[in-house]
Amino acid sequence: MLVLVAVHAGVAATLPWWGRRIGRGAWAVAALAPLAVLAWSAVQAPGILGGTPVEESLSWAPSLELTFDVRLDPLSLLAVWVVSGVGVLVLAYSASYFERREAGRESALLLAFSGAMLGLVVADNLFALYLFWELTTVVSFLLIAGRGDRAARRRAAEQGLLVTAAGGLTMLAGFVLLGQAAGSYRISRLVADPPRGDMVTVALVLVLIGAFAKSAQMPFHGWLPAAMEAPTPVSAYLHAAAMVKAGVYLVARLAPGFAETGPWRPMVLAVGLTSMVLAAWRALRETDLKRLLAYGTISELGMLMALLGTGTRTAALAGAAMLVAHAAFKAPLFLVTGILDKRTGTRDVRLLSGLGRRMPVLFAVGAAAAASMAGVPLLLGFLAKEAAYEAFLHSGKLDGRELYGHDWLFAALFLGSVLTVAYTGRFLWGAFAVKPGVETGDPAPPGPGFLAPAAALSVTGLVLGLWYHALSVPVAAYADTYATGGGGAGASGGKPYELALWHGLTPVLGLSLLALLLGIALHLGSVRWVFPGPRHPASHPAALPKSPVWRRLPRLPDAQHGYEAALRAMRTLTLRTVRHTQVGSLPAYLAVLLITVLALPGSALLGTGDVSFGRPEMWTSSVQLPLAAVVLTTAVAVTATRHRLTGVMLTGAVGYGVAGLFLVRGAPDLALTQFLVESLTLVAIVLVLRRMPTRFTPERTAVRTRVLQIVVSAGMGVFVALFALVATTARDAPAVSGEQLRRTEETGAHNAVNAIIVDFRAMDTLGEIAVLLVAALGVFSLIGIWQESEGEAAARPEREAAAADPAGNGRGTAPSLRRSPAASWDEPHERWLPGAAERPGGERSVLLEVLTRLLFPSLLVLSLYLLVSGHEHPGGGFSAGLVAGQAYVLRYLVGGRADLGIAAPTDPGTLAGGGLALAAVVGLLPVAFGAEALSSTVVETWLPVVGTLKFATSMFFDVGVYLLVVGVTLKLLSALGVGLSPQTSDEPETLNEPESSDGLESSDGGTVEGRS
Repeated sequence: MLVLVAVHAGVAATLPWWGRRIGRGAWAVAALAPLAVLAWSAVQAPGILGGTPVEESLSWAPSLELTFDVRLDPLSLLAVWVVSGVGVLVLAYSASYFERREAGRESALLLAFSGAMLGLVVADNLFALYLFWELTTVVSFLLIAGRGDRAARRRAAEQGLLVTAAGGLTMLAGFVLLGQAAGSYRISRLVADPPRGDMVTVALVLVLIGAFAKSAQMPFHGWLPAAMEAPTPVSAYLHAAAMVKAGVYLVARLAPGFAETGPWRPMVLAVGLTSMVLAAWRALRETDLKRLLAYGTISELGMLMALLGTGTRTAALAGAAMLVAHAAFKAPLFLVTGILDKRTGTRDVRLLSGLGRRMPVLFAVGAAAAASMAGVPLLLGFLAKEAAYEAFLHSGKLDGRELYGHDWLFAALFLGSVLTVAYTGRFLWGAFAVKPGVETGDPAPPGPGFLAPAAALSVTGLVLGLWYHALSVPVAAYADTYATGGGGAGASGGKPYELALWHGLTPVLGLSLLALLLGIALHLGSVRWVFPGPRHPASHPAALPKSPVWRRLPRLPDAQHGYEAALRAMRTLTLRTVRHTQVGSLPAYLAVLLITVLALPGSALLGTGDVSFGRPEMWTSSVQLPLAAVVLTTAVAVTATRHRLTGVMLTGAVGYGVAGLFLVRGAPDLALTQFLVESLTLVAIVLVLRRMPTRFTPERTAVRTRVLQIVVSAGMGVFVALFALVATTARDAPAVSGEQLRRTEETGAHNAVNAIIVDFRAMDTLGEIAVLLVAALGVFSLIGIWQESEGEAAARPEREAAAADPAGNGRGTAPSLRRSPAASWDEPHERWLPGAAERPGGERSVLLEVLTRLLFPSLLVLSLYLLVSGHEHPGGGFSAGLVAGQAYVLRYLVGGRADLGIAAPTDPGTLAGGGLALAAVVGLLPVAFGAEALSSTVVETWLPVVGTLKFATSMFFDVGVYLLVVGVTLKLLSALGVGLSPQTSDEPETLNEPESSDGLESSDGGTVEGRS
């Protein structure tokens, strides 16, 4: 199962490339992954339905319950068939729906979503489930927003992201409480032996809120109708068959263990049945076919929520059957709507007329799916609704008490079913009926490839309705988990209820037929209200629903208005909060952080009674004394300097002194890394200083501010020193270093530090380089925004001059800091020393430029030596990447971006991303061979000429780290500088520099209020 999830991700990553090469053929490539899942699940189905679930587990921190557990049982098997089966057909449909240029991006996102949903339904760990839960949210956002060229789609995507992500975070809090109460985060264990108590009650409320938000239940439902701005295949897959069922699936997964817990049943029944009735009523008011189906989906999800959350066998049986039936009728209805939209250019029921006669096959497909939704006999929807009536009409008993204390539950279910029939008729009438005075034109019928996926899903509802024995096996296998809880008998109190087309002349059959008749009557009445006949002006069909009779239908509160009001309130609160907390002062922010550290962990440290500081040695070598003196002296000098460059150099001296102390204490790897980081940091900061004044801001610091700075800095220094002493003496367990040293040779290394980084603690390293890349992307974005604003400000006088003098007579232009749009990473060059023109002749050194080009290959070879020898000697991927970065820094300093582009013709982003991808793939590859993730092995082979070759596979992980560091360095260099030429003025202005301020002042004597 884990491999299949990884296959989805791998194929999705290649689909943009396939889209550029074979166009619409990329959709066929995308469909291979869910097809493989269907084939594999079909092979596993007999064993699963026989009572033997398939389980897999991937552990990376078992002691912390951080395991990736997956489990395929009857419920998840049904969900897998829905997710992958509908996914294959939607991908096939999309080949005709989307343009050729959209194939790569859209197919990749839809397949990525399919993989995320697959991981969600098979996850057997709460945290793993939450991971995939949020992945579906993110991919849904990207699919709804598209390329961001339409404001309506962006707003809809934002709303869906905010609502479902907020619900997901609430659910995560519930997961943590639930796992803490049970002592395990394994879902199957939680359900088999559910914990009890107040903490569990709170946890379940939080979990249900997240489920309601994901499945668009009232009052969180507004995001689903808004999401109808997305393309129809996205709506058919995400908003009918897959994503919106995630909350329903979670309720079905947990209900066997927690349905009897206090708030569970009242919440799922109240929210589910209320959503079923009110959303169905709202569907009758809609004139957009997709929004009509969206409200219908909310209604049907409410019914599923009530059935699967009730906690009885018959309700579970009905819910599982309806889970499949809903996908089989709602997805094709969306697909039919997409075909109508493509052929006619509209989804408005007021503008569609006579299409049933012009597209009879399409009408037959839509009518078959709609009939199943309405519960017409012989179709799967009918079987599921009969089971639902049976579950709520003949409630069983549990522990001698009635499960349902009020008849309103069945009344709500029946009323919702009547309204479902009514809006089903409204859909068919709106899409295909002849409407007086409305002309739709003569659209071309859809081709076989466009129509076949919708037809296949519609036929599935009929086939499973007639051949119900095939579906009853997995459905009953899930429902039997409730067999010991009662409520499983039918009306006669005999054997448990089973799916069947004919149970005899029962009250349930009469109620089913009555719901159909009442729903049809309500639909016909609503049609007369909207289109009472030719008395309406035929020239204005869009005005017809505004008739006074239509207004008699009561309007329900609009969730969209509530969402927008909440969003405005949140923005107002945010602005007011930020106005007082975000003062634009780095010293102020640091002061708050440091005072918080002193107040919380500092007070805890001092408040502990049995604190031991040990007897630390003052020094172990006389060499440490001058190094310590350098560190202390330069640290004090930093506080007294008034020049920015001097302050940077002194700070670097502190770092070099600390690196010397590392070296003396026997940590050459750490010392090497510290030296390289300090050197690279110095260069980066100096490049930034080129755009800033040479001196710190000259205003004087207030006495109270100076006193506060001294107190905070002294207190923080004392706290760190005491904490270091306490931490070194507080160990009460054996150190892991001895075991790591003993097992270092197992990793194929003799350098314990490198073995820890790429083997023992490889997960930490993978997380750190991912954070490094994310942080670098944030820095690049900020630099881009700054350059954008600088370029805009510099270009404004030029535009004003052009506007004042269109002929261009006698007016100069303002210089622009913004990089030319034509500039690229590999800039064109014409001189024998490329990039030489970026610096004035007086600042150039031809000797340095030539020597740099001569030394550059040697530095790269040195970096590769450190990379390869890191397993045996000081070095490794990070240090090697920093050395290579230093080499590129030299090329940049003497030749600018043009010379750097020649030295590194590959795009830096590709290098950095490729490095992270390589490290991740190397870490996951052992799973395919049955080993733990991020484990390594020693390979020994013989090669001609070379002889015996022995290496550890973790070396490739180190190569990924190396590429990422080099890529980040190159990207930083390309982003920091437009050119190496100095500014025209010696003291360039900084952004937002105030004349005076009453806020906290900086240690250099300048104000900090409002400084950029």
